[in-house]
Amino acid sequence: AFDAESRERLIDQVRRFVTERLRPIEAKVAEADEVPAEVVEEMKALGLFGLSIPEAYGGLGLSMEDECLVAFELGRTSPAFRSVFGTNVGIGSQGLVMFGTDEQKAKYLPGVASGEIITSFALTEPEAGSDAGGVRTTATPTDDGAAYLLNGVKHYITNGGIADVLTVMARTPTPDGKGKVTAFLVTPDTPGFEVVEARAEKCGIRGTATGKMRFTDVRVPKENVLGQVGRGLQAALRC
Repeated sequence: AFDAESRERLIDQVRRFVTERLRPIEAKVAEADEVPAEVVEEMKALGLFGLSIPEAYGGLGLSMEDECLVAFELGRTSPAFRSVFGTNVGIGSQGLVMFGTDEQKAKYLPGVASGEIITSFALTEPEAGSDAGGVRTTATPTDDGAAYLLNGVKHYITNGGIADVLTVMARTPTPDGKGKVTAFLVTPDTPGFEVVEARAEKCGIRGTATGKMRFTDVRVPKENVLGQVGRGLQAALRC
């Protein structure tokens, strides 16, 4: 946790940022359905993308208490602003922090903390909603066991259409035929990954990038399994 002086300095910076930069452009963001790029760059400079990322990877490594105090200040403006970096701070990165290998953490977390890498957490599906146990996207091992082929659809995914890396929940086969959910790290440049809709129309929280993606035989190397095979629910529930 930060010492009292450092914490107050951070809170004061965020408070002034909200008051002076974010509140005045709320209507503009709602109309355009996008947060201006220059504001996103200011968020990066403030360290907002790395609030919860360990210091060893370039983040601020805040305690939950400190992070909540920052969130209180951001709650004084449109939630669209926090959505820009909130996935990096929360569900888009915490699976990596808690369950990632040393290699996975070294590859992604520094960029996540700086905001150069935008993350996403792809759980919700048309038929399953956000029920992690009802995931229908499948991940079938290749014959050589070196990778998995992902097939399915995800929608209402924050940052889904603009992310640089996604944590994707998919069902891997089990002897009883029911399958168990496994978490995978997937990059959008993988063949078979398709952004069907980058920004879905919504009744509220305009300015957030809520996407729909389709996976068609997306080949994900086994090194990109996040945590243990069949233990994706653990990652989903803890994130």
